[in-house]
Amino acid sequence: MTILITGATGNVGRPLVEQLLSAGHRVRALTRNPPHANLPAEAEVVAGDLGDVSTLAEAFAGVTALHLIGFGSDYEPLTNAPDIVDLAVSAGVQKATILRGDVEKGPVEVAVEASPLEWTFLSPVEFMANTLEWAETIKAEGVVREGFVTMRSAMVHEADIASVAAAVLTSDGHAKQDYFLTGPEALTPPEKVRTISEGLGRDIAFVELTEEEVVASWRAAGFSDTDVEYFRMVRTNPPEAAYTPLPTVEQVTGVPARTYAQWVKENAASFTR
Repeated sequence: MTILITGATGNVGRPLVEQLLSAGHRVRALTRNPPHANLPAEAEVVAGDLGDVSTLAEAFAGVTALHLIGFGSDYEPLTNAPDIVDLAVSAGVQKATILRGDVEKGPVEVAVEASPLEWTFLSPVEFMANTLEWAETIKAEGVVREGFVTMRSAMVHEADIASVAAAVLTSDGHAKQDYFLTGPEALTPPEKVRTISEGLGRDIAFVELTEEEVVASWRAAGFSDTDVEYFRMVRTNPPEAAYTPLPTVEQVTGVPARTYAQWVKENAASFTR
């Protein structure tokens, strides 16, 4: 069985490639730039762009299981999703995991649901890696500036998302499931910073920003009014799933979900000069 991983150099794709190889599976990794992929030598790395189906024939040839991301190089939904799914079906793909990036179903999810594929959606609430956006100020100043300090997030370790994908792609019983994936705890921004501080063994200050200051920073970064309102909504009125730890990771993989403290330990170098 050949398993194709799209988004193979991403936060989920890379550990998924490594986990599948470690378990003895044959892995083909799709990337737009194979020479710079830096993936394990055991992986078959092929060039291709999900945004251009004409580049994918080689990648899909002989594949029986597929991990598919729902967005292209610009993080926009893949409008050519029906063509990608048709190619997968014609190539002989039987089952697929789809990494979702939004609450609403996008073109990939719609196309997969309408296909004969044995599909499973993976819906992480928030990547632990999102806190890497604090890395520069932590390294330079030993400080994090953030607003919405009471908002809790049940962040999930990217390797746990990969572990669930690996289990689904290599075992039965997961068809037509939408797995919401979380970590084992829901943390506020100050609690996350405290965990980073403890993991690094040095004090990291937390500076609370007002809502107005955060909104101003979004606008300064070039986000549209629609984006700003969405960002504000998910922070002031988040869906219950965003802050509710679920047992899904352990139920699917048999192993408890990794903690944020564990993630910080693994990524300490990113916060250190």
